[in-house]
Amino acid sequence: MNKIEHIGIAVKDLEESSLLYRKLLGCESYKTEVVDTEKVVTEFFKIGESKIELLQAISGQGPIASFIEKRGEGIHHIAFAVEDIIEEMARLRADGFQLLSDEPKKGADNKMVCFIHPKTTGGVLIELCQEIK
Repeated sequence: MNKIEHIGIAVKDLEESSLLYRKLLGCESYKTEVVDTEKVVTEFFKIGESKIELLQAISGQGPIASFIEKRGEGIHHIAFAVEDIIEEMARLRADGFQLLSDEPKKGADNKMVCFIHPKTTGGVLIELCQEIK
């Protein structure tokens, strides 16, 4: 793993949360994107090399809707940038981590992604991200 790629924050109202983060961070977002496979709309902010991803459920279904229903708004995941997601997935599997998918899938911000189950990472949902070349 190379660096923290972003921190994902689940929100109920993207428009309201976007205004809050614009004020808090003192900058505009650089991208808003719908990720149909995850049933979310995302908005990204960048501060130096760090990124914040706001995630709002599109409907009452999907992982973000479930997360907010159970836990409310807040930090959803920490994403790490990797050079070779397939290799990193194999390494983690061999070390006993439970991955939430057998293959990486297309995520937001031009990335291939895979999540690691929080029961094998001390309660934190971890996302692996590889830039799509």
